[in-house]
Amino acid sequence: MAIEINGVAHTFITAGDFPRAREFYRQLLPFLGLKEVMDNAFAYYCVGGRTGFGIEPPADEYAGERFVQKRVGLHHICFRARTRADVDAVHAMLVSIDAAIVHPPREDGFAPGYYSVLFEDPDGVRLEVNHVPGRGLLTEDGAARPVGSGA
Repeated sequence: MAIEINGVAHTFITAGDFPRAREFYRQLLPFLGLKEVMDNAFAYYCVGGRTGFGIEPPADEYAGERFVQKRVGLHHICFRARTRADVDAVHAMLVSIDAAIVHPPREDGFAPGYYSVLFEDPDGVRLEVNHVPGRGLLTEDGAARPVGSGA
């Protein structure tokens, strides 16, 4: 017997440079509409939009290390925006804080109308904010629809 989950409760990442990452996320997460619920020496954590996201400092032996994309583990994290204009607004905010932009807002073929900005946090963790019109790849009942199905 299978169940149907109700989203992702939270995501936590470990920051190689916690103070620097905390300053970055203190700007990004509230801009995305997430409310700060914890900010101390052990974690920075925000919730909103049925999403929880937090960072924590590394163990002493890993302090200062950077994220390496394509290693086993996390690839990137994508936040879903309600409109294309929201993606553009996030891009403008990221430019204003000198964030590392991997690609500015653009359309991709991942789903019909897929529009996103891809960027990195101070440790090189890749983050994305996207907008997919309508239900995207989900059907009316929440099931996945194959890419290119046109249904």
